[in-house]
Amino acid sequence: MDQEERIALFLDYENLAIGARDHLGGMAFDLRPVADALAERGRVVVRRAYADWSYFDDDRRMLTRSHVELIDIPQRMGASRKNAADIKMVVDALELAFERTYISTFVLCTGDSDFTPLVHKLRELNKRVIGVGVEKTTSRLLPPACDEFLFYDRLEGVEVPSSRPRRTRPAVVPEKELPAETPERQTPPPAVEEPPPAVEEPPARDADSLAALVAQTVSGMQGSATGAVTASMLKRALLRKDPTFSEADYGFRAFGELLRHLAGNNVVELGGGSAKGDPEVTLPEHGDREAAFALLRTVVAELSSGGGAVALSGLKNQVRKIAPDFSEKKLGYRSFLQFCKAAATAGVVGLVWSPEADDYLLTPGGSGSR
Repeated sequence: MDQEERIALFLDYENLAIGARDHLGGMAFDLRPVADALAERGRVVVRRAYADWSYFDDDRRMLTRSHVELIDIPQRMGASRKNAADIKMVVDALELAFERTYISTFVLCTGDSDFTPLVHKLRELNKRVIGVGVEKTTSRLLPPACDEFLFYDRLEGVEVPSSRPRRTRPAVVPEKELPAETPERQTPPPAVEEPPPAVEEPPARDADSLAALVAQTVSGMQGSATGAVTASMLKRALLRKDPTFSEADYGFRAFGELLRHLAGNNVVELGGGSAKGDPEVTLPEHGDREAAFALLRTVVAELSSGGGAVALSGLKNQVRKIAPDFSEKKLGYRSFLQFCKAAATAGVVGLVWSPEADDYLLTPGGSGSR
């Protein structure tokens, strides 16, 4: 238990409830999916929700059954006092951060960018901060400030309605087909149903971009870390790059399953780690990288058959004409230039900068690089 994360949960309830109602097909906010997601991350020792509870009577009963302490901030007639609830939530969070040093993680359920300074301050106090919000009502400023951000719409157990009720409109009848009736005897045209509006699907995540992201991250960590890169270290690094990252968005049930998929595609290699279930992650030393170097040399040799050099600009397109799925990022390189420099270091091609051409020039073989 001493090694478990202690979590304090704070809910800006008006933000969540209105966001779910207005942007998730009128559904009511349900705490259970949030609680289940947090149960996987540690032990929740504080649960507090802030609102004027006279407006959320049914929700109040749901939260009480989930052992949430309700902080009531009444509103005056004809005046909005939402800021009062926000300020109270900030004060309570900072008070806990100083007085309850055993609390290691703060979960702020809100999409309001006004809480960004609170996130920064909690992280200054060496607290981990997880944000939770409805995707369409979450400010773009908030997720990058957090250590991890969970979109409520994507949590397991949240069933967003897939369609809206159909609306009706009068049928349009050509004038020549109108019956010859007096205005007093005319009957209204029959109502016809409009087709339901198209459901906006979330953008599909690109498997190639995932492979590139993981390979880039592993490559960078190998260059800067003093020890082995483990799966848990890699997951934390990916969340630092993108706090909204989730392997579930790519169709994987667990991060280990994602890594096994990438290992099967020779993007990474998995080895035995110091802890069970936390393997060491490395980039393949040979195989795809050597094949890519050989491909580059072949293309450069063909283009320079007249004895000249080949400019870097446009070279990647020439490589993709032979191998359409080529991507230097899958190999852990941040750019095509970095990939070519690595090939030059390995003696596969020569690479020099030409002030006259204002570009790098490549030649087959190891004529050197500068």
